[in-house]
Amino acid sequence: MTHKPFSQAFENNKDPILQVIRTVFSQPTTVWEIGSGTGQHACYFVRHLPHVEWQPTDRSAYISGICLWQEEAQSANLKPPLTLDVTDTVWPCNSIDALFTANTLHIISRDEEQIFFARLPVTMNAKASICIYGPFNYNGAYTSDSNARFDQWLKSQNTLCGIVSTVCSTNH
Repeated sequence: MTHKPFSQAFENNKDPILQVIRTVFSQPTTVWEIGSGTGQHACYFVRHLPHVEWQPTDRSAYISGICLWQEEAQSANLKPPLTLDVTDTVWPCNSIDALFTANTLHIISRDEEQIFFARLPVTMNAKASICIYGPFNYNGAYTSDSNARFDQWLKSQNTLCGIVSTVCSTNH
C-alpha cells in the first residue's frame, strides 16, 4: 500500500504562496504545475482558486502519491496528474496560459534547469503567466543564512544541484 506523501515545507509556505498566486492567476485559466511532488499544492490551491483548473505534473515516481491527495480532495477543478520530466523531448502540452512550480529548480541539475527554461517558449503562450517559488540567490547573494546552509546541503547530496542565482529582481 502506498502512503500519502507529506511535505512540511509546503505546510509552512502554502498561505504566502497562495497570496501571490491569487493575484497572478486571478482570471479563469488552466495552471500547469511542473514538479507537483506530493500533490499538496494542487489540492490546496484549487480549493482557494475555484475559477482555476489545476494540471499537476511530475516524474512517474510521484504520480501515485499525487493521486492519493487528489482522491481525498475530490475537486472538480483538479485534473488527473500527467507524467512529465522536464528533460522529455515532448511535453504533454503545447499551449500553456499559466505555469506554477515550487521548490523544483534547486533540486534539479543545471542541465535540467536549462532544458526547463528552453522548453518554456515552446510550450507557453506569449502572454502566459508564470510563478516560480523557491530559494534563490539575488545578484549572487543568499537571502538568508538558512538558504546558505540549505544550498551547501543540496550540493553535498548532488554537486549538480543547488540554489539558483539570478540577477533579476522580484516584487514578491
